Amino acid sequence: MTSQIRIAGVVKESIVDGPGIRFVVFAQGCHHHCEGCHNPATHDLSGGHLVSIDTIIAEMKKNPLLDGITLSGGEPFLQPEGFSELAKCAQAAGFHVITYTGYTFETLLAKKDQRWLRLLRYTDLLVDGRFEEEQKSLLLKFRGSKNQRIIDVNQSQLKNKLILSKMN
Repeated sequence: MTSQIRIAGVVKESIVDGPGIRFVVFAQGCHHHCEGCHNPATHDLSGGHLVSIDTIIAEMKKNPLLDGITLSGGEPFLQPEGFSELAKCAQAAGFHVITYTGYTFETLLAKKDQRWLRLLRYTDLLVDGRFEEEQKSLLLKFRGSKNQRIIDVNQSQLKNKLILSKMN
């Protein structure tokens, strides 16, 4: 069990990173390096700082208006042990979990990495796919480019097929 994660920072209240009011944790480290990335400072794997999962959960519990947590990046799947533990603890505390990733849902499943699958297990909605500058749209909800999807992970796993969220 990992008790710390490396993060670039947090936003304690956001309305643009998922439905409702969300606590956003930005993972430090990303290999995707998408052209036009809005958060290139998160790319360096050794940047940012370590924070305990307990500290994040305690901070979230201070705000009764929060609906959930959003795991953004960087790339949360580069620290799957820590981010799955954070997602599990957030769900246990009654929070909804959204995870952003540059990988596609199909890639995450095909790799059959148990650590990645555990993070998916504790993710309610997954925003997948690399940001693509040529498909950028400011009209999309909770994502930056048209190729990215909002996937209902729970329903997808239950029905054993990809189920898009109604927010697409």
